[in-house]
Amino acid sequence: MSQRLDGIAEIRTFFRTNTQPIYFFGPTAFNLLGIDRWVRNFQYVVYYDSWDGAHPRVFAPKNQPYVEFESSEQINNYLLRDPEVQAHLRKRGGTPMIVMVFFDAETEEICQELGYRLIMPSDELRRRLDSKIVTTQLGNEAGAPSVPNVLGTASSWKQLKELAASSDLGRDLVVQTPYGDSGKTTFFIAAKKDWEKYADDIVGEQLKVMKRIDNKAAAVEACITRHGTIVGPFMTDLTGYPELTPYKGGWCGNDLFPEALTAEQRGTAIDHVRRLGDRLAAEGYKGFLEIDVLVDLATDEVYLGELNPRISGASSMTNVTAGAYADVPLFLFHLLEFMEADYVVDVAEINERWRELAAVDVWAQLIMKEPTDRVERILAAPRTGTWQLDEDGGLAFAGVSNDWHDVTHEDEAFFLRVYAPGDFRFKGADLGILVTKGRMQTADGLTRRSRRYIDGIRAHYVSEPLPEPPSLMPIAYVK
Repeated sequence: MSQRLDGIAEIRTFFRTNTQPIYFFGPTAFNLLGIDRWVRNFQYVVYYDSWDGAHPRVFAPKNQPYVEFESSEQINNYLLRDPEVQAHLRKRGGTPMIVMVFFDAETEEICQELGYRLIMPSDELRRRLDSKIVTTQLGNEAGAPSVPNVLGTASSWKQLKELAASSDLGRDLVVQTPYGDSGKTTFFIAAKKDWEKYADDIVGEQLKVMKRIDNKAAAVEACITRHGTIVGPFMTDLTGYPELTPYKGGWCGNDLFPEALTAEQRGTAIDHVRRLGDRLAAEGYKGFLEIDVLVDLATDEVYLGELNPRISGASSMTNVTAGAYADVPLFLFHLLEFMEADYVVDVAEINERWRELAAVDVWAQLIMKEPTDRVERILAAPRTGTWQLDEDGGLAFAGVSNDWHDVTHEDEAFFLRVYAPGDFRFKGADLGILVTKGRMQTADGLTRRSRRYIDGIRAHYVSEPLPEPPSLMPIAYVK
């Protein structure tokens, strides 16, 4: 019988002496980069090696024939089947525990066949909970309300108006279908012409029809444990900046700072997230997830937004906060649950301590995609590591580093390169991620410093046009 871990100090020791091999699989190591600082025997298995073999805990197969991947799930399944990857895991011994952002039923079958333990909630459960309709229903049951809404169907503009009128939502509506990226499955409808524009995407779908509000959005990650739901720090999204993404409404970064929510809003939001988490636990869900909350700027009401039942693109911020270093990163509670460790913590105490520590954290990240509609072969790309802004406005490489945890000031950043020399640069291509201290946006848009980082990184790319460009699809980063 394993020894009970009584409190944070013993949990830290447990992970620092861990002998169980644990692996993060993904296109890159981005989402959980730095967790290897806390967990002995933690490694990253990736397709894109941002360090070209220099990171001691990143493994990528050397033999990579050209494959047209259409999703991160396909990349992860490819890696699981790769002979080099399997040989690497056998050499290190033990029964591998596998974590990843995106997977499917095929992933589960491969892991079962190979004798690996996929330590995530099941694909079937995650798909059900990923529905915006289901999230709304469970939130209502838990006392975590969404923006005033009604659930139903509509096959005409008249029916949509009648559905909205049944809950007094007015005529300016936000309509969502159950699944998919919210930027592509959220429709703003105030007139018949709007209905006609989006009808093909709406008719035949279950709908969440909401009153349109002027809102501020914040994202937060949480972990559902046997002792309750632990809530991480709140951060705002960067969306749709043409310097970073070609997609209108596309996620392109985060700001984590004390004023993301007021003290009152933060308290209400934590309560909503905790209530939803406890309700999800009753559905059989445990471990990591990401939740969006919305604040009505007219009424100051705080509402539940969307649920992403997985590790997310915000994990990079969550695991580097003052709360993480005061205790342990939030993701380690996910590992405790799936490693079936016998441990005891006071969730209420942790939530209160992390809420207070939120007053000292300021971090930001830029998700940098290729915004131009062209296809070129990359000849040179900025290196992964630490970069520094100089007094003349330039951006210079300061040295190789393994992650962003040692970044200390606003003029210093960590850049993780995705596409390397020999890869293609195309509309939507994932060029890399930049993480730094300080904020990247204000109410007026991107800060001057963030633009210096964007221009500085892009200036280090050199590429050449192709006479007959191939068909390519971006796959690496989704919030």
